Amino acid sequence: MVIAANLAIAACAFAAQFASAAPPADVKEIMSKPLTDLPGKEGLMLAVTYPPGAADEIHRHNAHAFVYVLEGSIVMQLRGAEPVTVKAGETFYEGPNDVHIVGRSATDTKPAKFVVFLVKNEGVPAFIPAK
Repeated sequence: MVIAANLAIAACAFAAQFASAAPPADVKEIMSKPLTDLPGKEGLMLAVTYPPGAADEIHRHNAHAFVYVLEGSIVMQLRGAEPVTVKAGETFYEGPNDVHIVGRSATDTKPAKFVVFLVKNEGVPAFIPAK
């Protein structure tokens, strides 16, 4: 009996190593445009879909990020702030110094779709992993 229990615990631990992570967000560039009256800056617009249960890794944008939720709801949290649930028709803002510690679908059953408009430095990645 003890051997069976130990085998069950070991099997669960082994299976956990191979359990699938949260599904990734689907990100599509809608447009990118140099902002000629702001030298060195560009506007970047993204369409993002979080499948049910999707979550982002901790990251930053080094940009002004304006988020508008089209469908469903998302949970956003910046370092030093409380998490916020943003529903369809609502907005969220991230500044260039913010670290985005939570970005995820608010449910495990429905997708969420939103648009992000970034004002960023030209040639710099829009998504920068952070700790």
